[in-house]
Amino acid sequence: MQRRSLLAAGAALCAPAVRAQAFPARALRYIVPVAAGGGSDLVGRTVTERWAKALGQTIVVENIGGGGGAIACQTTAKAAPDGYTLMQGYVATHGTSPATRSKLPYDAITDFTPVGMIGATPNVLVVNASLEVQTIQQFVAYLRRNPGRASYGSAGQGSLTHLTMELFKQAVDGFMVHLPYRGIAPAFTDLLGGQTQAMFPGLAAALPHIRSGRVRALAVTGTVRHPLLKDVPTMIEAGFKGFDAQQWYGVVGPAGLPAPVLKTLNDTLASVLTGPDLRDKLAAEAVEPQPMTPEQFARFIREDIARWTRLARDRKIQLDS
Repeated sequence: MQRRSLLAAGAALCAPAVRAQAFPARALRYIVPVAAGGGSDLVGRTVTERWAKALGQTIVVENIGGGGGAIACQTTAKAAPDGYTLMQGYVATHGTSPATRSKLPYDAITDFTPVGMIGATPNVLVVNASLEVQTIQQFVAYLRRNPGRASYGSAGQGSLTHLTMELFKQAVDGFMVHLPYRGIAPAFTDLLGGQTQAMFPGLAAALPHIRSGRVRALAVTGTVRHPLLKDVPTMIEAGFKGFDAQQWYGVVGPAGLPAPVLKTLNDTLASVLTGPDLRDKLAAEAVEPQPMTPEQFARFIREDIARWTRLARDRKIQLDS
């Protein structure tokens, strides 16, 4: 009798550990806050294919577009904080939108648990190849000689392409007319046609046009040169201290994820991101893996929101006022 009691007591003590080790015990839901088929979707599916193997469970990718990612964010925030519902947060949902929209139906900080960073791709300052500038310094001089005559396109009001160019304009105290488009493709059409003179797109979208010689790359964001554009300096190298703007991707869950679950998710995600085959796959979107701990990723999100909030305030960019 005493032996049975001791065994029962031991089993009870071990039960929490067993439950923690059991995660994940079923398939996970991974929400991508954009329609299927784009770059963000490719990143999510590439990562989850390998992450599922590391976790030993299926990961079901679900695309929930609409509202600039707001619907996906609401869905994730309202899910049970058990680790079985995750979302691919990115610069729009957890960076630029919180900075430019005061009426979002979610709080990018308090409604989520940062799980870990996936990676980022820089933006690149490009000009129409017919513009007689070869360096960013020459472009700044051109703007000052031609105030108000230059224009730039973006993927839309409040997009990263919009805010990055506004950050540049602020840094050089220059003026360019902003022409927002519905997406990056029509913005490139007018840049190539000479209707606009410059743009600050993501590197993946810009690369085909840079390689064709129809646009010229002057500088990239980020702290180091990108391996796909080794001859193009960073904005920091070009004299723009602290200038950074990147299209980044990461994983978040609902607020309150249990610590053991969070550790399992972050550890396995980090192991996937260090795999050489993943780096090759993400290169299709010019994304460089950047593993982070949950604490590091939480700090990264806070700093990104703060950066764009300052810019939005200074440039009076408020989209739902």
